Amino acid sequence: MTAVLPPPLTPGAERPEGEPADLHSAVVNRLGEDIVSGRLESGAVLSSEQLETRYGASRSVMREAIRVLEQLGMAASRRRVGVTIASREMWKVFDPLVIRWRLGSAERDNQLRSLSELRRGFEPVAAELAAQRATPDQCATLTGAVMEMVRHGKAGDLRAYLAADVVFHSTLMKASGNEMIAALDGVVAEVLTGRTEHDLMPAQPRTEAIRLHADVATAVVSGDPEAARAAMEAIIAEAAHAIALQLDLLPSTPTSTSS
Repeated sequence: MTAVLPPPLTPGAERPEGEPADLHSAVVNRLGEDIVSGRLESGAVLSSEQLETRYGASRSVMREAIRVLEQLGMAASRRRVGVTIASREMWKVFDPLVIRWRLGSAERDNQLRSLSELRRGFEPVAAELAAQRATPDQCATLTGAVMEMVRHGKAGDLRAYLAADVVFHSTLMKASGNEMIAALDGVVAEVLTGRTEHDLMPAQPRTEAIRLHADVATAVVSGDPEAARAAMEAIIAEAAHAIALQLDLLPSTPTSTSS
């Protein structure tokens, strides 16, 4: 299959806001975005020369970038053949980079839906286990993260609110005492970050959303597994509903916004 390449990225040219400054990261991101968007189609075979010209990168930078894509299951490189773009069935869909690229693509709605369904499967369990296993330091971190969410939510500082939110969820999963659940913290962090970056959060988070996080923290601190699980289920359900409202997938009705 012959690849149809988008316009080249000229070295030194102005890059989109938020794109990494170093060329290696920029090339990795552009490659990933092009594959996820379909601009580089599954099955396409590209030569090293094509890639170097397309992305304005040296052979060494291109080689390292392709290595990252191979680790993500998105490409395969063979001598005298070139780089073959892999089908999406081969992608490592749990990797935060893949999630980030998919959230930035036209399939954002489907990716958000899949992630919401996934979160329902492990975050309530994490909360339940955390209520039984959290250390005093982890309890303090959860409580502190909620206080930061209150402070930054009232100020309308979504970046600072996001940072506190990520700390909350990451700490909760580590507090579960289950290393496999804890390893999914990058998945949740990308979901939360994607909501902020793609304008799927309100200008000022609602107090109800923060209260739900406080309910989880209180249940964990007090050692109440059932209450912790129920509160986390409420957070995820509310977040899914809020995202659907932001995407105009539901009739507009008063609701809180969670994460």
